[in-house]
Amino acid sequence: MKNRQLGLMAIAAGVSVANVYYSQPILSAIADDIGISELESGRIAMCSQLGYGLAMFFVLPLGDSVDRKRLITTLLLLLTVFLSLLQVVDQLWWIYVCMFMVGVCAVPAQILLPMAASLYPESRGKSVGIVFGGVLTGMLGSRVLAGWITAMAGWRMVYLSSAVLVLLTVVLLWIYLQSVPRRFSGSHLSLIRSTLALIVRHRALREACILGFFTFGLFCSFWTVFTFHMTDLHYSVEIIGLFGALAIGGTFVAPYFGKLADRGNTKQSLYITVSLLMLGVLLLHFFPSNLWMLGFAILLLDIGVQATQITNFARIYALDDQSHSRLNTVYMTCYFMGAATGTYVGLASWSMGEWDGATLQLFVWSLIALGIVRFTKR
Repeated sequence: MKNRQLGLMAIAAGVSVANVYYSQPILSAIADDIGISELESGRIAMCSQLGYGLAMFFVLPLGDSVDRKRLITTLLLLLTVFLSLLQVVDQLWWIYVCMFMVGVCAVPAQILLPMAASLYPESRGKSVGIVFGGVLTGMLGSRVLAGWITAMAGWRMVYLSSAVLVLLTVVLLWIYLQSVPRRFSGSHLSLIRSTLALIVRHRALREACILGFFTFGLFCSFWTVFTFHMTDLHYSVEIIGLFGALAIGGTFVAPYFGKLADRGNTKQSLYITVSLLMLGVLLLHFFPSNLWMLGFAILLLDIGVQATQITNFARIYALDDQSHSRLNTVYMTCYFMGAATGTYVGLASWSMGEWDGATLQLFVWSLIALGIVRFTKR
């Protein structure tokens, strides 16, 4: 029963979070279909990330104060609605609105993480690891699926297929997911206040948040401009999507850095992970058209970002056992605000200097991340 429920939670997390990333490898296809510029299509990815980031702050804390099962299924039903609307809307501003709400309603992926820790406290690390594996699979596999489906049936079919999958997930969750008693009985305002108080109380949380902002901002900035770069090199959406499959290797390597953090080697782990990011960016800049080097660089970026994420999780979940959802709220809000900011900066750098300008700003982000690690408390 335990393994079946954790497996279902991992699937649900992956199915929901994938919707934030489907657009990244198919931005050019969307632009061609509805007749918009690359800059306007790039804002589609930014809208979903912005919605996801804001939901982290305003919706995710509810996981400590309401029935998580009801919250998750309600949000996923709303996600189905907005995914379905993408089949009929043609005006760009409507697409922006739908993608923003898709981001908001995809937040159950993050509600399920602390829920796994609460359901099985005797094996918290393993349980969270299983669900986080689902999140990673959704993030990484979404790019591959989006490329394939768009090539066969168009970009709108990506979101129609997702709507069907999300609806099926809702049914399974309603039948099999266990309810968890709420842990906070105050008002939503007091819940938000207690969340903000965690920022003041824990230096390690502040450090993890700032580092997460810049590392994931770099990552999302890269994926936005990479789509345009590969399109300029005349590669299809299937090939662009396949690069996402390279990230699967990162899921096997990244947990090693979590073990380093468990042993107290947090700073050493972070130095290595950020160095991998810097090396990946340098390869992107100096080998812009070499597919092997581009693939290796993407693998380094994925390992670096995922390993940094796991190390940060190990740090913040050890701070307060009674506030996992709220700790997750603070960290993941900063994480995905970094994603939205990185996407915006990436679009601006592309419009000014295309690939050279984009890789230069990626290197600046990696330098900032390294500086943050330098001043991180041991």
